[in-house]
This record gives sequence, structure tokens and C-alpha cells, in this order.
Amino acid sequence: MTGLLVAGTTSDAGKSLVTAGICRWLARRGVRVAPFKAQNMSNNSMVCADGAEIGRAQWVQARAAGVEPEAAMNPVLLKPGSDRRSHVVALGKPFGTLEAGEYATGRAGLAEIAFGAFEDLSARYDVVVCEGAGSPAEINLRGGDYVNMGLARRFGLPVVVVGDIDRGGVLAAMFGTLALLSAEDQALVAGWVVNKFRGDVGLLRPGLDSLEKVTGRPVLGVLPWLDRVWIDSEDALAAAGWRREAQNTGLDVAVVRFPRASNATDVDALAAEPGVTVTLTADPDRVAAADVVVLPGSRSTVGDLAWLRERGLDAAVTARAVTGRPVLGICGGYQMLAESIVDDVESGAGEVPGLGLLPAKVTFAAEKVLARPVGEWRGTRVDAYEIHHGSVTSATTTESFLDGMRAGAVWGTMWHGAFENDAFRRAWLTEAAAQAGVSWAPAPDAPGFGELREEMLDKLADAVGEHLDTAVLETLLERGAPPNLPFVPPGAP
Repeated sequence: MTGLLVAGTTSDAGKSLVTAGICRWLARRGVRVAPFKAQNMSNNSMVCADGAEIGRAQWVQARAAGVEPEAAMNPVLLKPGSDRRSHVVALGKPFGTLEAGEYATGRAGLAEIAFGAFEDLSARYDVVVCEGAGSPAEINLRGGDYVNMGLARRFGLPVVVVGDIDRGGVLAAMFGTLALLSAEDQALVAGWVVNKFRGDVGLLRPGLDSLEKVTGRPVLGVLPWLDRVWIDSEDALAAAGWRREAQNTGLDVAVVRFPRASNATDVDALAAEPGVTVTLTADPDRVAAADVVVLPGSRSTVGDLAWLRERGLDAAVTARAVTGRPVLGICGGYQMLAESIVDDVESGAGEVPGLGLLPAKVTFAAEKVLARPVGEWRGTRVDAYEIHHGSVTSATTTESFLDGMRAGAVWGTMWHGAFENDAFRRAWLTEAAAQAGVSWAPAPDAPGFGELREEMLDKLADAVGEHLDTAVLETLLERGAPPNLPFVPPGAP
């Protein structure tokens, strides 16, 4: 066995989920498997045990595979700081910036880093399951591609293309994806997976038969729509996994939708708690009305703070603090709550005023802090992680809160991932509910967040085993793409 590339007709087609499901399915069979994504563009990341920063989705996929997450699993991570500039993390460490105009041409060095990481994993694992990015048919970027067909061509990987039928047009998207690829690239596309199907597969069968006939590639299976299944999303505040119908009772949490939100997966665990409704908003009235407001992390703290003020959200947040209604800031959101921010690194804006709700000053440094702190609050253990350039200092003694501070109903911490600790999450929500005057209490028999994640990964693996042709999947892993797959015109221009 060697490897497989899971590509998609579009972003959010389900590549991350399918990759995680295949990893767990193989691990159950005793196969040593590692996930891999050559390049990830995401502001949602995680710190590994060795201090390396990788995309959050690959961290979860490693959990699915039952192996320790490491930098080689996501050797290149692009973190957008604006519409035209991304900060580059290579092999888990800061590596500079990439401008939009350099995207198609300036990545040759990054490609070699990624290829080296794949070779390293391949030498240590039986199988490497690779996740593509966007679509392999983005022919405008093909010349510098090393995450889709560029990766597959380099290592002779068979490619399975996933399409989201819930969006509509999946059969056309699959045919069009193949027809836009060169003959050499088409030779590695070995099959299709239809994802997120609701209804009678029998009604879909004629379309699948036609797709197989016109492309000469089999449909490996149709994965059903799976409820309460999510993956730590590449897209900040995607909320696809935990959006639910609004409840009339319980604790109402509003999360501010920053344009450059990062590590917004912090609120996943809040949304999984029974009786807690989490919504995303840029509406000042919504922020004013919620029981609890969260300012999440940001990849552009000063820029998102300016956006907050432009929207009038600063006044809504300040009014909550004055009336003793809870506000929580995490990392960049915490920094915004300070009296001042000195940033000559991320934005180059120099000193700007913060919201002034916590007696603190923020100073940005060139060196990024990557850490896995452990602490406690109210006697409960908290395991977390840190990813930031800004550091918070205070000359005033305040109540300590997860290495941050609390002043009245305003809470701030640099720690990400704290709410995945069940005892802490429930204790903090209970106190925040009391501050908000809401009689919420944790459900005594509710599953823990880690348990929910494991159930999700098992559900994905069950779906792979039940709904995909695993015999064909095994053959692809062992022998690669079949020879003499037909070319579908017109091919890449």
C-alpha cells in the first residue's frame, strides 16, 4: 500500500470528512495510516505536541488515524491576513508571507518542502491518505500546483474525486472536472464519490450509470447525509457542523463574525453543550440581546477591531460590560478588550486604542508564541494551546483567568481549545449564565466533547465501510490507478 489523493469538485465538497473516514476505516483494520495535505489555506490551526502548527483538519484526521499529529502532515499552511496576503507556516514554523500575485508562481520552494514531507511520511507509514485543496480543475493554478494533480503526478497517486450532491449539479461538476484536466492528469483520476445524499439512491442510479459510461470511471459509492458530523473546518466560523435551530430556552451565545476570524473552532464545544445555542453575528442588536458574547481569535486583530467599530459592535460590547453581562475574548478577541494595542508586526499600525474593557496593554512581537499550556480554573484542569504574536501585560491586579484576566463580567484569555475540557466548559458556562441571569445548568448525562468527536469519526468510518466499494478502494491503494483509463475531451487547453 502507498497512498491516495482525495480531491473534490469544489471547496467544502467533503474532502476533509472523507479523508478522516478513510483514515479511521484503515486504522480499524490495523493499517498504519497518516493523513496529509500538502498545502492548507486556513486560519484554523492547532499546535502539535512538538510545538509545530498545522491545519486543524489534519490534526483531527491524525486523531482519526490513531497517530500523533505532526508538521509533516500539513507541511505548508497559508494563513490569510488580508485578501491579498497570506502568512506562511512551513513544517510547523513561520516562513514569511505570500502575496496574491505570487500565488501561482512563487511556490516552487514550498512545493519541495511538501514533497519532502510526503516522502518522509511514506517511509514511516503503510498508507498516506492525502487531501486535495479546492478543485483539481483550477487550471489557472496548475503550473505551480503541488496539492492536487501536481502531488498526484509527482508520486503516481490514484485520485478519487468527491462531489457534494446537496449543492446540486454534482454529476456535471464531476464530468467537467475530468474534462478540464490534461491527458496525463486524467490518467490518475480513478473514481467518484458522491457525498451528502438524502433520499433513495435508486433514483440517482441512472445518473451514476451515465457518469460511469461517459467518464470510464466507477462511482465508488454514495455517502449519505450524516447528522451531527463535522470536521474542524478550514474556513473560520463555517459553523457547518454545529448550526442548529434556535431554541426558545437555555443559554444564548452570540459569536462575533470577524472577517479574519481564526481558531474559531473554540466555540464548537459550546455549541455541542445541551441547552446552549450558538449563533454567528455581525449585528449590534444581536450582540446586545444575547446572554453571552464571544469575541473569537483573529488573524488581523487591529483590522478586525476597526471593522468592529465600523459596524457599531464596539458600543454593543461596551454596553454589555457596563451592565454586567458576560463578554469573553479569546486570543485576538481578548487583545481587542485591552486599553491599547501596539502592533508594528501584524498590521504595522503602531499604537491603536482598544475597547478599554480590561486594564491591559497588548504588544506584538515578531516571534510567534506556539505553546501547549496546562492550567486550572476553579479547581478544574484545563489543557489548551496558544498561537499568537501579541502579548498582554497589566499593571493592575485582576482576577486571573487561564493566564489572562477577568474584570467583572469581562473575561479574556490567550488560550485556545479551553472549552474542549468538559469540566471547565460546564463550570464557566454555569458562572456566565448566572452573570446573565439565566437559569442554565449542564445536563448530567451529556457526553463529553472528546466523546462526541470520536463518535463522529466512527460514524464516518462506518459510512466508508458501508457505502463505498472498499474492494476497489483497497485495489487503488495497492496498485494505483488502473492503466488505460480513457481520455475525456477537451482536456486542459
